[in-house]
Amino acid sequence: MFRIAICDDESLFAEELRELLSDYMIDKGLVFEIDIYGSGEALIELGIEVIKYTAVFLDINMEKIDGIKAAEKIREISREVFIVFVTAYVNYSLEGYRLDVVRYLLKGNVNFSSMVSECVDALMDKLNYSVVKRKFDFKEGTREISLERLLYVESNLHKLEFHVMEENLKIYTMYETLNALEKNLKASNFIRIHQSYLVNIKYIKNVVRYKVILTNGIELVIPKARYTYVKEQFISYQGEV
Repeated sequence: MFRIAICDDESLFAEELRELLSDYMIDKGLVFEIDIYGSGEALIELGIEVIKYTAVFLDINMEKIDGIKAAEKIREISREVFIVFVTAYVNYSLEGYRLDVVRYLLKGNVNFSSMVSECVDALMDKLNYSVVKRKFDFKEGTREISLERLLYVESNLHKLEFHVMEENLKIYTMYETLNALEKNLKASNFIRIHQSYLVNIKYIKNVVRYKVILTNGIELVIPKARYTYVKEQFISYQGEV
């Protein structure tokens, strides 16, 4: 999942940037979250929690704690968070080099929209990130879905229910066995937590008391025989990311 922070004291511009980033992510079939912070102070108050973001888009010219100072604070915590400077000026190249900035986005540029797309392309390259899509013959028709958007699959009365995150959570159905699907998705971070559930491990928030809790609050039961295995796989995945 892409988690993006926008830090800018111009609320209208921040919303414009959010829309451009959202359009890009939706077009690419990515799952994402975008948070807006109205000041450098609000962002750095996160402390170590700032590492939850894949990328931070920082306005350089803010009062009190500007983008440069905020970037310095981020770099004290992590070298892995990608930083993009957003500025009305172009004379910050030395700071950008020192702070390992991915890109500069120039406010007011007539090509700003394409600059944003090119910037996120660069982020994906740095992440060595590719979106895996698969075609499925659902009862509702053949659809190509991003595995990033597939939350979990439930076996129910001889059919599979695919819970897919689109604009809203949607359910598509097909006739297939969960055993066959598990083999098909084994290399894509899906874990069999129950005879009836195959779950995208990326969206497991916690494993506790014989159930998994997903990031959207859904709770799915784990039988005692599988609990230790699921818990170990979850801990291992958390260590990797």
